[in-house]
Amino acid sequence: MTVQAKICGITGPDALRAAVEGGARWIGFVFYAPSPRSLAPAMAAELARLVPTGVRTVGLFVDPDDAFLEHVAGQVPFDLLQLHGSESPQRVAAVRAAYGIPVMKAIKVGAPEDLERAAAYAGAADRLLFDSRPPAGVATLPGGTGIAFDWTLLAGRSWPLPWMLSGGLDADNVAEAVRVTGADAVDVSSGVEDRPGHKNPALVRAFLDAVRAL
Repeated sequence: MTVQAKICGITGPDALRAAVEGGARWIGFVFYAPSPRSLAPAMAAELARLVPTGVRTVGLFVDPDDAFLEHVAGQVPFDLLQLHGSESPQRVAAVRAAYGIPVMKAIKVGAPEDLERAAAYAGAADRLLFDSRPPAGVATLPGGTGIAFDWTLLAGRSWPLPWMLSGGLDADNVAEAVRVTGADAVDVSSGVEDRPGHKNPALVRAFLDAVRAL
């Protein structure tokens, strides 16, 4: 099984170059102001121009309104939109229809019942992303928390659409995560940073080397 990787929250050319040269399939740009990885659309557009054909650009949004989506998508070319908030299946379907490009919906997982919500998106999204749900009472961002969830919750499960694993992954644990879950696509953000929002090119390369070794 070939496992593909997404490097999310790219903010500069050095990390982008490491991701592309290391074989990342997806490059993620974050458009969520509270995040240390958030980019202005103009900067994201500059970085997107450095992404070669065959590598896909992803725009990550958290409960965006139409005006904000239009503002960003009008400046940055995306191959995939990632909705990482509490968007309903109807909202996901509406965004997909409006932009005519694939949409990936993040499902936050902390308990078995969280996975039951995923089925509702089968007709609305093109792909799912299973990320960790922060513990109750912990004030944190919707993603990029560095927290892993119980991967055995996904063991043996199948889904009617492609999916990706996220949440607390790094070069040291990605092989075990894939072994337990059967994921054929993985997503990393904080696991390749030396401080919040700053991707370390060496850590990016190490993660992608670990994925390629699978």
